Amino acid sequence: MRVFVTGASGHLGSAVIPELLAAGHHVTGLARSDSSAAAVAALGAEVRRGDLDDLDGLREAAASADGVIHLAFKHEAMRSGAFLDAVDADRHAVEAMGDALAGSGTGKPLVIASGTLMLALGGISGRAGTEADFVPSGPRIDTENAVIAMAERGVRSSAVRLPPLVHSDLDHHGFTPALIGFARAKGYSGYPGDGANRWPAGHTLDAARLFRLALEKAPAGSRLHAVGDEGIPLREIAEAIARNLDVPAKSVPGKEVPDYFQFLATFIGLDNLTSSARTRELLGWEPAHPGLIADIDAGHYFAPKAS
Repeated sequence: MRVFVTGASGHLGSAVIPELLAAGHHVTGLARSDSSAAAVAALGAEVRRGDLDDLDGLREAAASADGVIHLAFKHEAMRSGAFLDAVDADRHAVEAMGDALAGSGTGKPLVIASGTLMLALGGISGRAGTEADFVPSGPRIDTENAVIAMAERGVRSSAVRLPPLVHSDLDHHGFTPALIGFARAKGYSGYPGDGANRWPAGHTLDAARLFRLALEKAPAGSRLHAVGDEGIPLREIAEAIARNLDVPAKSVPGKEVPDYFQFLATFIGLDNLTSSARTRELLGWEPAHPGLIADIDAGHYFAPKAS
């Protein structure tokens, strides 16, 4: 297949592109800067210059492809306070690409990255969230729901819900490095309250394989979970970071959560136990790489960065 990939030079893109190429697909990656273009080319993909605001360019790229994997998001907006603007840009980009694919009449696939935390934000807690669960509306949720609805227009659409902790040695700016950064800055590794709330996790390379499988064979309107660890207590995550930094692990009182966890403060206390049983059954996908705690203990998150 000729596959158009947004977010091609990012954390997930740097794993998805090799996964697609190894399976015999031809990949064109979106790049918004010279450095991103160089990274995409180094991965072996063709480069298309542009960004999420170039809706005409996105329509054109999608129309000329056999399928689209949408990984891009203005993640810097979460840290800068412009999150809702980024959500709007993402929705418009997805709608533009979906319109182009719907017009083909051949059931072309559109696979987007979504998130499991949206289930917890939508009130699903105390049990494992499943692929059948969905939230009627909300930021980013509206985009997922719009993509699923594209199945009614002839698009073989699917949403891969990523856990908040997608980890590997390719992960340089995700939530795991952020938690490590907070611990370095504060001199201790914190967890909210008693730390009993759980977050799911998944390895980058396992997620990349799921994106490929979704592109190749996910039924139209599928919600999929790229989850290896269904739910790890935040306290255990903090303790793993603490022993690798040689600092204490301790509770962060509620009033200090915003200062300690910064842009993650809204999410850090959520209980997000999540199942991927349906995904495994549907696509024959099985995680094959280390879980989060083993990956933290592997040490690559704490190695000195090359200058």
